[in-house]
Amino acid sequence: MPSTPRSSTSGPSTSGPATPGNRQRLLVAAAGASAVLLGAFGAHALRGTLDDAHRELWHTAVQYHFWHALALALAVLGARGRAGRVAVVALALGIVLFSGSLYALALGAPRWTGLVTPFGGIAFIVGWIALGLGAVRRAD
Repeated sequence: MPSTPRSSTSGPSTSGPATPGNRQRLLVAAAGASAVLLGAFGAHALRGTLDDAHRELWHTAVQYHFWHALALALAVLGARGRAGRVAVVALALGIVLFSGSLYALALGAPRWTGLVTPFGGIAFIVGWIALGLGAVRRAD
């Protein structure tokens, strides 16, 4: 079946892989997949190599990573406007800073790495507030 050429006046495609919406969906997929991967890695590959305290740090990192990957999905799919964009950025940043610092600490990073963790927590809080505001705006 022959394809019909696009009109030059139709503007850029909004369904290509590089659109902001698609990049956000890929971010959600990466966040969820990496949470599963790191959870399995901790449960299997690190079994017997981490002491109880470091295993607990890893477990906490995975829990927060996974829950906030789900919140990130809600932000991408449900929150609108500037609040929705802030929620996406804040939740993604929170995963990197909070969970990332805990993963690093569990693997033996210097204690000062823990100074990053509260900034990730603040990003999570900002993300949840923005998610709520974006959802309220969507309901209006």
